[in-house]
Amino acid sequence: MRKIIVHIDLNTFFVRCEEIKDPSLEHKAVGIGHLGRSGIISTCSYEAREKGVRSGMPTFQAVKLCPHLILKPVDFDFYLKKSSEFQKFLQRYTSIIHMASIDEAYADFSETLKDVKDVVSFFRKLQQDLYKETQLKCSIGVATTLFLAKMGSDYKKPQGITIIRNRDIKDILYPLPIEDMYGIGKKTAPRLKGIGIDTIGDLKEHIDNHDPLLESIFGKYLDDVKKELVGESNDIVPTEDADPKSIGNSSTLTHDTANPIEIEKMLLSLSKEVARRAKKEEKIGYTVQITVKDTSFISHNKSKTFETPTNDEGAIYEISRDLYHKNFDDVEVRLVGVTLQNLISIRDMAIQMSLFDYEKYEEESETKLLINELNRKFKKDVLTRMSDLERK
Repeated sequence: MRKIIVHIDLNTFFVRCEEIKDPSLEHKAVGIGHLGRSGIISTCSYEAREKGVRSGMPTFQAVKLCPHLILKPVDFDFYLKKSSEFQKFLQRYTSIIHMASIDEAYADFSETLKDVKDVVSFFRKLQQDLYKETQLKCSIGVATTLFLAKMGSDYKKPQGITIIRNRDIKDILYPLPIEDMYGIGKKTAPRLKGIGIDTIGDLKEHIDNHDPLLESIFGKYLDDVKKELVGESNDIVPTEDADPKSIGNSSTLTHDTANPIEIEKMLLSLSKEVARRAKKEEKIGYTVQITVKDTSFISHNKSKTFETPTNDEGAIYEISRDLYHKNFDDVEVRLVGVTLQNLISIRDMAIQMSLFDYEKYEEESETKLLINELNRKFKKDVLTRMSDLERK
């Protein structure tokens, strides 16, 4: 029996969060971003899109297209709060959930729906209940694989519900433009069009005809693409172990960017979430790793291991920011992630240390956090601990 995989996408999530804070913004042209030479539109309302505004567009250009555009700065703390409410809401239906980013989740509803006769009505009520309780709006894709469920949630927006059975793939997916296929980036789509592949159906035809050019475009991922187009790709929703060996969060950006301000804000929000989860699990870690996925869908990892374990958001952010600037400053980023690794239990550490040593460790950690925060405000390292100077 095939699984029932669901992908739930929160519609224009950042904008919707701003509308929740200020209902007067509803039904208006709203963009998330700021003016200035480096200003970029992170996302925008459907009303702004009707005027030609798009994610990744410089804000000055967006304002020219839409003079009445209302710009709101990014508020990641509030967005994370609403994302957490969304995740808790989904946990009522199933424990098999994977938050793919701050505003989307995959879930296995196989058990939940085994006695449900009217699936569309079930998900319509889920949409309505989510809105009543969180004021968030969503689109839902239901299918047999993660790929098809994602394609389903993208198919009808806003607040659409699309069920893609394997027998429906040809009718629903094949007529779509090739750039609408999940996983086809801005660089890959023109290459495919250059060999006569304008739709997803064209791609399937070229695969069936064993076009040798596809190997050079997709490389080792070609087999995955073949499986996706016939409903045989991955149907396993990844979940975390009861006793995690690492705690991480990642987020796909609303547009490809090399803007350090945007990426630093995302790293900060991810560091806060990782720290929150680590504290909840009563874990501290010796290693911080960041993951960067570029526009070619290639993931790059860099990590740093240190002597004293931590679950402090300031320390995690400082390390992840340094890793980013040292390794990925000029990379066009599609996704960024922060992970705390080599975890140990806080209780285990306390047992290993004497009570005096542990209290001293906690005091030193708080001091270091304060110094980091002050240095961040000064925008340079003007303060340091005497013990660190002696060590040097």
